[in-house]
Amino acid sequence: MKQTFRVFKKADYTRLFLASFTSRMGSVVGMVAFSFYLLDRFSNQPFYVSLAEMMYSLPMLAVFFIVGVLADRMDRKKIAANCEWISAALSFALMGMIAIGWMPLIFMILFLRSAVNKFFFPAESGLVQGILDEHEYTAAAGLNQLTQSLFNLFGSGLGIACYWLIGVQGAVLMDAISFIISGILIHACHISQDVRLPNGPHKFKDLNVKMMLKDYKDGLVYALKHRLLFHLLIGFLVFGAVNGSFSVITVFILKYKLVPETYEMWSIYEGITFGSGILIGSILASSIANKFKIYQLLYGGLFLAGVLTGVVSLANNVIVYLIIVFGVALVLPAANIAIGGWLPKIVDPKMMGRVEGTISPLMMVSQTAALGIIAWAFPKFLSISGLFVSVSILIVGVSVFFAIVLPKLAKEYDQPVKTEAEMADAAY
Repeated sequence: MKQTFRVFKKADYTRLFLASFTSRMGSVVGMVAFSFYLLDRFSNQPFYVSLAEMMYSLPMLAVFFIVGVLADRMDRKKIAANCEWISAALSFALMGMIAIGWMPLIFMILFLRSAVNKFFFPAESGLVQGILDEHEYTAAAGLNQLTQSLFNLFGSGLGIACYWLIGVQGAVLMDAISFIISGILIHACHISQDVRLPNGPHKFKDLNVKMMLKDYKDGLVYALKHRLLFHLLIGFLVFGAVNGSFSVITVFILKYKLVPETYEMWSIYEGITFGSGILIGSILASSIANKFKIYQLLYGGLFLAGVLTGVVSLANNVIVYLIIVFGVALVLPAANIAIGGWLPKIVDPKMMGRVEGTISPLMMVSQTAALGIIAWAFPKFLSISGLFVSVSILIVGVSVFFAIVLPKLAKEYDQPVKTEAEMADAAY
């Protein structure tokens, strides 16, 4: 673990890490509070919660071909910082719309804020890749996993506590403050021009639609020609559906099956349980990461998580449910650390933004589709147990797929990764 924390000796990485942390807080707290606001206000219409989640994922379909291109062609630092300023402004606007109470306007602002936020992480990922050395990528992935565990541990509880104590508008105000702090931290970074502008300086007037479509096509060709990356993309497609499903079914099982009268309180306990599992699992996974092949951590963690997710469907007691949730959280970090540390190693830095711009829409399409299916199928066609079994099948399926294809591909890509030019030449 000491080796993991050595990356904080790089001041710019520390600022970016804290900026990413506060940015996530700016998304999580308000999102949780807003979900419970909808459940209280529209208790007999659970599809509103699924619709709100869709407003967080659907915008990627509108900006997917621009996000990665901007991250590779424009100043990554300015993109990341400006995303935070704009998100803060939209959070203030959201407070006003909630006061008015007109749902179409509320969902429109959620859509816009989410669309702006989609530009942040490709730019931030490119900056982190340029700041760190290759041997530090796995350590950074482990820290990201630890951060996620903290949000799982405290995020839901903090969001619910804010909703109870200061209301949904107070929670959204916390979002705005978090985005402002994140923007200040990014602005304070001193990052070299070759990391901020890996493909040289460009102006917005240079970025016509034809050029952006060509750049996006180049990124897509790069991902398709890169056999290892291509097979990982198939997994990301499934990850999106799983993420979208988990964002709502964990609330549904508490409200509609296990503890209908006290589901809000038990949601806090669930968040603490899941976060504790992720935290302990992250520490364990970081400590054993060098003892296994990276693909073994990936498909092994996914397989165990998938099996345990299926077991959740059998839970008829909330305590049993929390124990199983802890087990799922304990094994997931192995997969997350593996894939988080692998991507920067195999992707050309000049293409990182476009690769992220390819991954994100794949995940968002499947996430939106999963939420749409749940909104349509639950509870008319699928029970709570049916939802968990479906998600279990998806996770186990992708783990088996990875176990079959990744070992051979990993051996092939032990050799130096092809550059952007070589991959582009191979395409034509």
